[in-house]
Amino acid sequence: MLLCIGTAGVLALAQWQMIAGRFNTDSSQIASLQMRERSQQSLVVLEQSIQPLSNPDPQSPANSTITPLESKPKTAAKTDARVVVSLSKRHVQVYQGSQLLDKYAIAVAKPGWETPTGTFQVLEMEQDPTWVHPITGIAVPPGNNNPLGAAWIGFLSNEVGEIGFHGTNQEELIGEAVSHGCLRMRNEDVKELYAHIAKGTPVIVEQ
Repeated sequence: MLLCIGTAGVLALAQWQMIAGRFNTDSSQIASLQMRERSQQSLVVLEQSIQPLSNPDPQSPANSTITPLESKPKTAAKTDARVVVSLSKRHVQVYQGSQLLDKYAIAVAKPGWETPTGTFQVLEMEQDPTWVHPITGIAVPPGNNNPLGAAWIGFLSNEVGEIGFHGTNQEELIGEAVSHGCLRMRNEDVKELYAHIAKGTPVIVEQ
């Protein structure tokens, strides 16, 4: 009897421990499930708070298109251009760096009105200029009667007046010594020279 009661006691104790262990395990699983539920609810709230713009502003910087620097169009530089005049050979050469771009025939100044030699730079540029007679002050508009022709490129200004390259309405005189210090060019040639240079371009006048 005592053995049976002891055995029954032992069995009861063992069953109680199993029930307690199962209860603890079930409690841990329930707590874990509750924490997982709370985490999922937090993610849902976070996702709902981050919504994409339904109508994005096309002017917004976030929607702007930025062109990389290397893909932007580059403007042809004229900073290394230079013009070299030979009065004795009666021509002008235009260089881009060390490369000779072109050579043009010119009419030079008559004796007593020689173009000064030296290094100058382009000061003025004008297409289809108006010519003003230095004595009468009469203005001659652009056209076939204008002595400056298609363009004016001034590189020297002093007490006597202004000196530069210009077109002409007498192209048959190109190659002669007929001007009052300026360097005359054919109209098509002076327009090409105009396109190669800019204000500040060096002009070297050699004898």
